[in-house]
Amino acid sequence: MARTSLGRWIPETFDGRLCRPYQDPFSLQPMGQRATRALRRVNPGHNKVMANLTEAILAAGLKDGMTISTHHHLRNGDALLNMVVRAIHALGIQDITIASSSVHPVHAELLPYIHSGTIRAFECGVNGLIGEMASKGEIRCPITVRTHGGRARALMSGEVRVDVAFIAAPCCDPFGNMNGIAGPSACGSLGYATLDADYAETVIAVTDYLQPYPVAPISIAQTQVDYVVAVESLGDPQKIVSTTTRTTTDPIGLMIAGYAAEVIEASGLLKDGFSFQTGSGGTSLAVADRLRDKMLAAGIKGSFGSGGITGYFVDMLEQGLFRTLFDVQCFDLQAVRSIGSNPGHVEIGADMYANPFNGGAIVNQLDVVILGATEVDVDFNVNVNTESNGYLLHNTGGHSDTAAGAKLSIITVPSIRGRLPIIRDAVTTITTPGETIDVIVTERGIAVNDRHSDLKEELLRRHLPVKDIRELQQEIVALTGQPKPLEFEDDVIAVIEYRDGSIIDCVRRVKA
Repeated sequence: MARTSLGRWIPETFDGRLCRPYQDPFSLQPMGQRATRALRRVNPGHNKVMANLTEAILAAGLKDGMTISTHHHLRNGDALLNMVVRAIHALGIQDITIASSSVHPVHAELLPYIHSGTIRAFECGVNGLIGEMASKGEIRCPITVRTHGGRARALMSGEVRVDVAFIAAPCCDPFGNMNGIAGPSACGSLGYATLDADYAETVIAVTDYLQPYPVAPISIAQTQVDYVVAVESLGDPQKIVSTTTRTTTDPIGLMIAGYAAEVIEASGLLKDGFSFQTGSGGTSLAVADRLRDKMLAAGIKGSFGSGGITGYFVDMLEQGLFRTLFDVQCFDLQAVRSIGSNPGHVEIGADMYANPFNGGAIVNQLDVVILGATEVDVDFNVNVNTESNGYLLHNTGGHSDTAAGAKLSIITVPSIRGRLPIIRDAVTTITTPGETIDVIVTERGIAVNDRHSDLKEELLRRHLPVKDIRELQQEIVALTGQPKPLEFEDDVIAVIEYRDGSIIDCVRRVKA
């Protein structure tokens, strides 16, 4: 076993790969060179269109032990990954590693293929039943959880080699030009698929909206696509994006949002040129709503909003509150419509968004990011991967990436969830290190990291409920009682990779 700088014990190797223990957010340097894919020649008259997925898989030369990928812009409406694995299983191909950008609850259909040996491992975060079953020891498949920026780094460095990428293309032509803004499965930005198109050995575009050549605009170009397959449907359009995304009406959520907006204003960062990212949850949207009011009242013109884009950000763009939206993933239908019509709504890839090993990612330009948590601890470490029962149920997403890059990273979280205290002595799993978290906002008080004494003093001057994080924890535990410690077996079912490739923690099998 090896020990991280945060005191967590991790395996020395996992799934045949050496584990470098996490030391700090910024010192680990890249090794090696940018990965490449083989050159190929395509002559006039070449036909890329395959009759079906089986034909395309055979043409791609997929064999036992290889790695495939898909992307998660279709989220819980995605049908492609399940469809691909069924076809691979029917061909008798075994020991496949899945290196998708994320796996969602809809992909619980993959469980029989893990049992049968078709799927060997996951080089990605898993959401839902697959992680739960692995946590219980009911399936055995190594899982390496990466951030969005960390996945970009791993593909670009060649640490993860994708043999065949299957790209869900909502609108595509016979030569492989594609975008996500048209067709029955329109999902907007294809930002997480661009790295796969760049670095996978073979790229297969799968579409349910095959259009005459050429499709425009082009998000991923024909030069990166080897084969094209038309299918009946890429998934359930009702689950690809929400038809509406609303701020919370819960009084606790609104109180947290109000405090968070006050923290941002007190920081001095809310001024012309302000940059901001938040998620799509109700409390996060309520923070954005409060900031919009403050920006309008003060005449503040921000520079950009980034990340997964919602209709709230689109409204702020159209109101002139931001000059640009950098969109790696659309979170609702308003954002999907906007990216096809607003010149200031810019589609970006995961590399530009959050890769720590390039010429400078967008996350490094963020003033403020609003993030959630399943748990936080008295050292400001944050867990978003495992739940209170110890099960691996969530991907990391851009959590660690944005926390490391932003000037001010704020965790908004209720103090109690499911009768359990959210602030712990130590989180079950460390996803994001406390040295990159600045403020924790709950309805019972605001905890400020010691390195921000000036911000703490300003919040106290404004008569906001600032409390030492240990004081806040004790107050919550006095209401809930101390939760019973979880018990784990020794065997590791997943490692949590920090954005730079070091291992910040691991997930062990929950003791029955």
